[in-house]
Amino acid sequence: MATQLTVFFDGTCPLCVKEMQSLKHHDKALAIKLIDIFSPEFEAYPDIDPKAVSERLHAYDTEGKLLLGLDVTHRAWSLVGKPHLYGFTRWRIFKPVCDWAYLKFARNRYQISGWLTGKKQCERCRLD
Repeated sequence: MATQLTVFFDGTCPLCVKEMQSLKHHDKALAIKLIDIFSPEFEAYPDIDPKAVSERLHAYDTEGKLLLGLDVTHRAWSLVGKPHLYGFTRWRIFKPVCDWAYLKFARNRYQISGWLTGKKQCERCRLD
């Protein structure tokens, strides 16, 4: 199967990398391409603003449509057969609150990572 989603993520954030590792583990069909925004591979995407992508997830689908934030997360987990993990975040009744909470989380991810993992940031976390 060809790549169906190209996800851009912060490779210095332990929580972000953990999420990408989990996605990669479940992606048996290799439907998702993961791009660390601090890797040389990111240079091939000059149309993606590094500052904007460091503030929330960005992804391109197969049609070249740009997805942001929880739309990326939901699409990615749907592609690996687990749409229920984030499906509720896209329900009309919850979407505004979930998007607001996601932006707060994304802006404070290093501090939250420190609380949850004991490590705020890596020089470059490993994505195995």
